Amino acid sequence: MQKLRQRSLVLEVRDALEGMILRGEVPAGERLNEINLAEQLGVSRGPVREAARSLEREGLVKTVTNQGVYVRKLSLEDALELYDLRAGIAGYLCTRAAESATPEDKSDLRAFVDRMDAAVRDGDEERYFELNLAFHDRVATASGATRAKDLYTSLGKEVRLMRLRVLTGGASLALSNSEHDRIVRAIEIGDKEAAGKVGAQHHINGKLRLLETL
Repeated sequence: MQKLRQRSLVLEVRDALEGMILRGEVPAGERLNEINLAEQLGVSRGPVREAARSLEREGLVKTVTNQGVYVRKLSLEDALELYDLRAGIAGYLCTRAAESATPEDKSDLRAFVDRMDAAVRDGDEERYFELNLAFHDRVATASGATRAKDLYTSLGKEVRLMRLRVLTGGASLALSNSEHDRIVRAIEIGDKEAAGKVGAQHHINGKLRLLETL
């Protein structure tokens, strides 16, 4: 029982730390301070250390010998390659979703677009960012393609380090969600070809938006 409780605590700390990194509260290139993080999260240093090991396996942090653990800072080349890889997988997932999405899947995806529209109107970038991540995960789930979904999610952990640079400003958010709308429309009518194309292009457009920030 003690091991189960410890495992649960490590997962909670891992999720909290991941959220801090993805929201930019611990910037890319910054060293993780185990003592400060443990105090902030109300735990001992052990769970923080274990959580950092888990995040390293997912590509969000890296260990530098004799120096500590740092939030990973992607090179531009790495980021562009990840966008291309995700574009290919996303196109496949959207194609599969157009084939197999249930009425419940379609309703959920449409609701995400509506909620993201509301976040744009409210100027709530953090809320939009969270909904955007959940939307793409929901498309992947609707596809029913488990292996592709797992690969897409794995690659996404690293890409998310760059998303705060890409998804910022009302115009950028509105444009991004208009692309989400096109993805959902294609899935709703079962247009596999269109879904695949707009799903892949959405990620390519994200890469282009990243380049515009340089």
